Amino acid sequence: MQILLIPGFWLDGDSWAPITAALAGAGHTPHPLTLPGKSRGETTLAGIGLRTHVDAVLTIVDSLASTDPDPVVLVGHSGGGTIAWAAADARPDRIARVVMVDSLPMPAGSPINDELPVEGDAVPLPDWELFEPEDLVDLDDALRERFRAIAVPEPKGVAHEPTQLHDPRRFTVPVTVIACEFPAALVRQAIENGREWAGELAAMQHLDIVELPTGHWPQLTKPDELAASILTAIDG
Repeated sequence: MQILLIPGFWLDGDSWAPITAALAGAGHTPHPLTLPGKSRGETTLAGIGLRTHVDAVLTIVDSLASTDPDPVVLVGHSGGGTIAWAAADARPDRIARVVMVDSLPMPAGSPINDELPVEGDAVPLPDWELFEPEDLVDLDDALRERFRAIAVPEPKGVAHEPTQLHDPRRFTVPVTVIACEFPAALVRQAIENGREWAGELAAMQHLDIVELPTGHWPQLTKPDELAASILTAIDG
C-alpha cells in the first residue's frame, strides 16, 4: 500500500522518520511529504495557503495513479489531518483510508488555527507556555529541544485559509482517528451532541476512533506505538 505521510504544523517530511521503517517493514511504501514552504531554510512563504498544501498532496496522489491503480492511504498529523481530508474530498475514489493522528477534520469554511502568533507570513513554533498541558505529555526536555531544532515556520496562509470541501463522496472514505491528547469518548460524545466541530465526523460512514495516550506529537513521544496504530488502521 502506498502511504502518504502529511506532517502537521512546524514539521517536514523528515519528522516521520521514526515510523517509516516500521511501515516499510510491513510491506508498505511510505511517502513522507515536505509541503510547499516547509523546506528547511525556506523564507518565501507569501502566497502559500491551505489549498497550496492540498494541491501538493493531490499532485502526488495523481502521480502514483499512473503506476499503481490501487487507492492510497493518507496519514495526516494535527493540521495535516485537515489537509488529508480535503484531499479525500477532491479524490474520493483514489483514497483507501484517511488516518488522522491526533487530528480532527475542520468543517468547510473554517481555518485550521488562526489564533497562533504570526510573524509576517509565518507562524513560528511558539513558546511551550502557549500549549495546553495535554499537548506536552511525554514531551520531555530532550524531545522539546529536538522538536525546536527541527521545527520550520508554518506558512500563515495554511493556518488561516478556510477549508474547502465540496464532494459528499468524501464521507464514504474510511477514516481512523488516532486520539492521543483527547479521549475517544469525548469525540463520540461531541458527535452524539451535534457539536459543530464534529460535523464532518458525524457524517462519515466508516469511522474508527482508537486511543494512543500521549501528547500531541506521538511520532516523537511514542513512535513505535504510533507505527503499530497506523498499521492496524490500514491492515485491520
